[in-house]
Order: sequence, then C-alpha cells, then structure tokens
Amino acid sequence: MAAHNTNGTTGDRDERALLEVENLTKQYMMGSEEVWALDGVTLSVEEGEYVAVMGPSGSGKSTLMNMFGCLDTPTSGTYHLRGQDVSTFSDNELAEIRNREIGFVFQTFNLLPRVNCLRNAELPLIYAGVSRAERRERAAEVLRSVGLGDRLDHRPNELSGGQRQRVATARALVNRPALLLADEPTGNLDTETGNEIMQLLEALHRRGNTILLVTHEEEIARHARRIIRLRDGRLERDETVDRPVLADEDIAMTN
Repeated sequence: MAAHNTNGTTGDRDERALLEVENLTKQYMMGSEEVWALDGVTLSVEEGEYVAVMGPSGSGKSTLMNMFGCLDTPTSGTYHLRGQDVSTFSDNELAEIRNREIGFVFQTFNLLPRVNCLRNAELPLIYAGVSRAERRERAAEVLRSVGLGDRLDHRPNELSGGQRQRVATARALVNRPALLLADEPTGNLDTETGNEIMQLLEALHRRGNTILLVTHEEEIARHARRIIRLRDGRLERDETVDRPVLADEDIAMTN
C-alpha cells in the first residue's frame, strides 16, 4: 500500500490512488460569519481500501463525505476520482459520475416503499439507460450476493431493518461502482443487526470493493483497515487499524 499524504502540502499526484483530495476547503457563510467546514484536507485512498471517517459533530466528516460522493463542490482545492478532477465538473457531469462511479448506503435506507426489492435494487440502472432484461438480471444477481435471493418480490415493509439495509447495499452495488460510501449504515439498527451489516461490508471489502464509512462510533470504525479522524475541518490523524485476520467462513453473507 502506498504511503498516504497527510501533511497538507502540494506534491505529485499518486498514480495509484482511486481518489485524491489536495488542500480541500469548504467555506459556508452563517449570517456574517465565515465557517470553514473543511480547511486544507489532503489525503488519498487506493482502490480496495476500507476506510472509516470519524470526528465530533462539526468536524467536517459529513462535508468530506459529500465531496467524495460528488454531492458538493469545494471552495478551493482539488478532488481527483480515477484521475479525473471532478472538483471542476458541472452539476450534470457530477450527476453522471455519481451514477456511474459511486454507490451510496444511507442510515435511513431510502428505499421506495411501494415497489419490491428487485425494483429498488435496479433503480440506478434505470437512470443509466440499461435495458430491462439486463437490469433485472443484474439486480437479482446483486441481491443474491447480499443474501436476499429469496426476497426479490418482497416490499420494504415486509423486511427487517437489516434486510432493508442489505437491499440498500445491493442498490449501491448494482452499477458496479468504483467507490462504496456508507453513511452511518448501522445508525438505525440494533446491535445484532448492525453487526450483520458490518460483516456484509467486511465481505464486500474482501471481494475487492473500495469502502468509505462515516461513523461516530469507535467500535464501528474499527471494522475498517484505516481511520481518518477530523477535527475543526482539518485532518487530525490518519491511522492504520490492527485487526485479526478472519477466515472466509467467519464472514456472513446470508440472512
């Protein structure tokens, strides 16, 4: 794994990085007061990494996640995703990048209540213009991969909280994105169900998915291999997590 540039200085871009932000800032005006949600953040994430972003309220972690997800643009600095400087993209270009390169898993699931799992999972492929036959096949495949092969025709209200989050994860994966963003994915779940979702993310990481996880819980963050800690919009610490090596049979992919 390449060394992570965390000193906030300008240098040559890391050719191996999936995403790289350099001197990233985001300024908001609250009345007449300037608020710096991000203040010169520089870091990179390589393909296949599993990274947690932590910090107290107001630290900038949600703003940074919005940048990574191409939901917001910086006041200054650059963000390269797969070598493209997306910090200069128009709203339409950002929307295209989001649909093609980024999968989102939200705390509140954000599923459509009146359609079944298959329809929920295939939604990004509809926006991408994929044919009906292909999107149905891919949606069914990804639902099976998260342990919901027997729930294709069930609606969200017929599922448990953990199953709903699995549907949301399947939807995030159906476009085969470069990056999976999970924003407090266990926040609405009980401890046991939350652990199941973290096992699912572990399995996805072991399959080669790049995962960025935002959480305020230390125990959840330590499922990742690396923790980025923010404070007052700045990178406070970038640390590697020491974790035991798990056998494949320890990773749950079924209900």
